[in-house]
Amino acid sequence: MGIEALAGRDLLAIADLSIEEMHDILQLATDLKSGAIKPHCQKILGLLFYKASTRTRVSFTAAMYQLGGQVLDLNPSVTQVGRGEPIQDTARVLDRYIDILAVRTFKQDDLKTFADHAQMPIINALSDLEHPCQILADLQTIKECFGTLAGLTVTYLGDGNNVAHSLILGGVMMGMTVRVATPKNYEPLAAIIQQAEAIAAPGGKVELTDDPQAAAAGSHILYTDVWASMGQEDLADSRIPIFQPYQINSELLKIADPTAIVLHCLPAHRGEEITDEVMEGRQSRLWDQAENRMHAQKALMVALLGLA
Repeated sequence: MGIEALAGRDLLAIADLSIEEMHDILQLATDLKSGAIKPHCQKILGLLFYKASTRTRVSFTAAMYQLGGQVLDLNPSVTQVGRGEPIQDTARVLDRYIDILAVRTFKQDDLKTFADHAQMPIINALSDLEHPCQILADLQTIKECFGTLAGLTVTYLGDGNNVAHSLILGGVMMGMTVRVATPKNYEPLAAIIQQAEAIAAPGGKVELTDDPQAAAAGSHILYTDVWASMGQEDLADSRIPIFQPYQINSELLKIADPTAIVLHCLPAHRGEEITDEVMEGRQSRLWDQAENRMHAQKALMVALLGLA
């Protein structure tokens, strides 16, 4: 079965894709970026974002416009969602108007409710559990830099959050070693680790530690995220001393592989989880990574809409 099998499906979590399908999506993203293929559609994408967004909102919008489609911004503050209309009712109505829906929400369960009550594809544009679209772009960026994914080591430093969860799952599916360095009590969910071990491709594995130096040593990719996610702003100041040892800085980068690159899903708190020097340095790939959100999500929509 090829990428055609994705038509009409949902992407609520990164492991909703098989290993073969993920490879196909990444190749499709590469072909779309290079202009090797130029699909066209007149579809309508809905964006229902309960959380603020720059890269996700703009990259989805630009991707659909480039495909020839239209975008509706279904901001909860100007729709009945913001007044408490049940998700299942909203889902049924939107299903009659639009072709595909990207939802950025707090609760993973809300995505499941949308998917259960709508026939159109539903895309997780970020939830408390996962951020699958981000990781598709990350994997595309890594492959552009190294020419492969299997056999590489990626080190994630910081909070074991939704980005870490999707990176763990996506990385092991591509045959990568995913090292996750977090302070004690901030580890990724045990259920995610168990899932990763169950779905890993040959060579794919997860290594957990609270030692950032050990995690970074010889790694091909150093990756971080903010130490307090959206909705945790009141914890930001108290987390700084806990997470400070996990900052990506020039000293940590020196012990990584000489060819190592640095990634951050953005937005960054410069001087906290990553230094200005590293962000602006020659090993930073943050801006390629941000651009690839558009290409990876375009490939995903092409596949889910049956345009491939």
